[in-house]
Amino acid sequence: MKKRLFALLMASMVAMGVMTGCGGGGSEAPTETPTEGEETPTEGGSADLSNVEIGVCIYKFDDTFMTGVRNNMQSQADSLGVQIDVVDSQNRQATQNDQVDTFITKGMTALAVNPVDRTAAGPLVEKASAAGLPIVFLNREPEPDVMQSYDKVWYVGAKAEESGTMSGEIIADYWNANKETADKNGDGKLQYIMVTGEPGHQDATLRTEYSVKALKDAGIEVEEIGNDTAMWDKVKATELMNAFITSQGIDTIEAVLCNNDDMALGVIESLKANGYNTGDESKFVPVVGVDATAPALEAMGNGSLLGTVLNDAENQGIATTNIAAQAAAGQEITEDTVGYEITDGKYVWVPYVKVTAENYKDFQ
Repeated sequence: MKKRLFALLMASMVAMGVMTGCGGGGSEAPTETPTEGEETPTEGGSADLSNVEIGVCIYKFDDTFMTGVRNNMQSQADSLGVQIDVVDSQNRQATQNDQVDTFITKGMTALAVNPVDRTAAGPLVEKASAAGLPIVFLNREPEPDVMQSYDKVWYVGAKAEESGTMSGEIIADYWNANKETADKNGDGKLQYIMVTGEPGHQDATLRTEYSVKALKDAGIEVEEIGNDTAMWDKVKATELMNAFITSQGIDTIEAVLCNNDDMALGVIESLKANGYNTGDESKFVPVVGVDATAPALEAMGNGSLLGTVLNDAENQGIATTNIAAQAAAGQEITEDTVGYEITDGKYVWVPYVKVTAENYKDFQ
């Protein structure tokens, strides 16, 4: 992908600037997330990052998407020549709070936190502020007042409503193109099941809301016949779908919308166990997820998953590391210094990309 090449090119140029210690001119870096055909000149990468040490807390290591983010953070840290220490918060906020305390005690020069509970970000900012450390939140957005409470706090993520809209559009396109077979009971309504992430998580809330809105905006009459949380987890989603099939009957289910790919893959495991989504076109339930993880792209390749939405782990990881490193080195956080557009002085928004049968191979 050109997007991947542009991101890696930017990383290598920042690293080169660190090694040579001179301010560059004529280098190129992505604006927001790089897209095909876009290149933006930038200066930067001249700060001395040799003493930067970033303490990173990930809400839990067995989340497939966040594994991609932290792997890209590590790769970018290696490219920049900075030290990074990544820990698993094991989905416990108390554990994460202690980990931040430990990082501060150890003398880390910056913090990057994927919060277990976005509403608990305030005390973490207070800890960072008391220690005079920059802190970058990723993937789970703190409340606006928390973001404004300290001048060295930033957020890297994506706007969840975009992913919801794209998820709904993928199902809508399938429904409109396959109306005769997709409308199993011939009532003109799309009977769907919604499998959601963590209750109260902004991504789960917005993906759910905007996916349904996209279906309605496409002129489709919808009927929700099931809605429950699987907490972002594949195994829980399989169990939940088994329960829906038992209670509703598999032939009543005309689509399943999932807030992430792990849950979509769990749903597919249940469908396959019931003889669906194995290649027989007469036994297919369209399922859509979010994240465009490698297992999801593989499922699209074998036809069991209808579509997904790229949640760009690569650029979220790169942007988070760049901000933390440059802030630790005392650099002003701007597009020139970190390679991404900064909105309102605090936010990097990495766009989603719709992934369908027509383009999924571009992301493998």
